[in-house]
Amino acid sequence: MFKKTSSFNRKTLFYFIVFSVTILLLLWMFQIVYLKYSYEQYQVKNLDYLASKIQKSSLMELSSTLESVAYQQEVCVEYLTNSGQTIRYNTLMNGCALGKNNNEILKIEQDFLNSESTVKTIRLVNKEYEAKAYLYGLKLPSGTVFLYNTLEDVSGANIVLKNQLIYLTIVAIFFAAGIAYFLSKKLTEPIHDITSRAQKLGSGEKVNFPHYDIVEVNELANVLDNAQKEMLKTDELRRDLMANVSHDLKTPLTMIKAYTEMVRDLSYKEDKKRETHCNIIMDEVDRLNQLVTDILILSKNEANADQINLEEFDLIKEIKTIISRYEIMKETEEYKFLLKVQKEAYVKADKAKLNQVIYNLINNAINYTGKDKTVTIEVKKEKNSYLVEIKDTGKGINKEEIDFIWNKYYKNDKNHRRNIVGTGLGLSIVKTILEKHKFKYGVKSIKNKGTTFYFYVKKK
Repeated sequence: MFKKTSSFNRKTLFYFIVFSVTILLLLWMFQIVYLKYSYEQYQVKNLDYLASKIQKSSLMELSSTLESVAYQQEVCVEYLTNSGQTIRYNTLMNGCALGKNNNEILKIEQDFLNSESTVKTIRLVNKEYEAKAYLYGLKLPSGTVFLYNTLEDVSGANIVLKNQLIYLTIVAIFFAAGIAYFLSKKLTEPIHDITSRAQKLGSGEKVNFPHYDIVEVNELANVLDNAQKEMLKTDELRRDLMANVSHDLKTPLTMIKAYTEMVRDLSYKEDKKRETHCNIIMDEVDRLNQLVTDILILSKNEANADQINLEEFDLIKEIKTIISRYEIMKETEEYKFLLKVQKEAYVKADKAKLNQVIYNLINNAINYTGKDKTVTIEVKKEKNSYLVEIKDTGKGINKEEIDFIWNKYYKNDKNHRRNIVGTGLGLSIVKTILEKHKFKYGVKSIKNKGTTFYFYVKKK
C-alpha cells in the first residue's frame, strides 16, 4: 500500500488545527460540561477546610472563629451548645435557611444530632429561594456547629462561557492557520533551497550549501556538503584508477608488440637474443595476467563471493616460502629481505588469502623502499595473536594521505610509475581480506624514514 503524501505546509496546517481543536475541546469539556460539578466540589472542599479550622480552635477562640468564618466566607453559621443555647452568625444573609423554622432543615439537624456521625454534608434545595445549598454538620466537644452555604446558579456563567468559547474557537483556528503558514514557510524555504542545490549536485555541478538558523537543516546541509566532498574524492580516484589501469595495460602490451616485432624481424635467427626477447615477452604477459588476476580477486572479495576457509598452519613457514620467490631480485637487483621471526608461529586463518596479504605487502614495500633496497619482515608474539610488520625505508606517507592508501590504485605521490612488482591494487586486496577475517590492521609512517604496514593474526 502506498502512503498518501502531502506538502510540508499542508501537514503543518493540519497538525496545528488538530492541536488547537483538541485544546478547545478540552476547554469546552471542563468549562462547560464539568463547570457545575467542579463548582460544587469546590464548595464541599471549602466547607471541609472551614470545619477543620473550627475544630482546631480552642473553646476561648471558638466564638471569634465562627464569626470570622461566617462573615468572611459568606456562610451562615448556627452553633448549638451542649447547655442548650443557640448562637447564630450571618443568618440574615440572602438565601440562608438557618433560624427560619424550616421544617426540612430542623429535621436534618435533629437527625444529625441523634446520629453517631461527627461530620456530615447534606445537599438540599431551599424551596423558599429556589436555590441549592449545602448543610454541613460538625460535632465538637462543646456542642454542634451547622454551616449553611448557598450554591450560586452558574447557568448564566455557562451561557457566557459558551459564547466566548465559540468566538475563541474561530479565532484559534485562524490563529493556528497563520502560525502554521509562517512556520511551514520558514522551515520549507531552506529545505527547498537545499533540494534545488542537491539537484545541481546530482548533475555534477559543484555546490555550496549555506547554513541556516535551524539545527536539523544545518545537519542536512553538512551531510550533503560532506557527500559532495566524498563524491569529488571518489571522482578523482576514479580518474586516477582509469589512468593507472590504462597505463599498466598499455605498457606491457606496447613492450609485447615491440619485442614480438624484434623477434619477427631481427632476432629470430639469433638464439641468445631471441631467448632474451621471448623471456621479456613472457614477463610482460605474466604482468598482464597478474593485473587481471588482482582485479578479479578484488572484485570477488568485495562482492563477498569469496568465503573464508579457516585452517591451522605455521605462519613463519609461509612467510619464508613467500620470500623465497624473490631470490631473483636479491641476485639481479640486490634487494635485501631481513626476517625477524621466531622458530614457528601457528595461527588460524585462510592460508591462501593470508599469503596474498603478505605477498602484496612485500610487493608494496619493494616498490617504495629506499636506496638501500631493504625490506624487513618481523613477527612478534602477543597475548592472543601474532603481530606481523612489513617495513620499508622509503620516503614515507603524508598524514593526510594515510586514510586513502587502502583505496584502489591510490598513489601517495600521485605520479604513477611502473611498479617493479605488483599492480597497484595490492593494498585494497589486503584491506578486503583482513576485514573479512576481522583482523586489526594499520600503517605507521615517518616522513623520509619509511613506512610500516602491520596486521594481527589470531593464534590457533
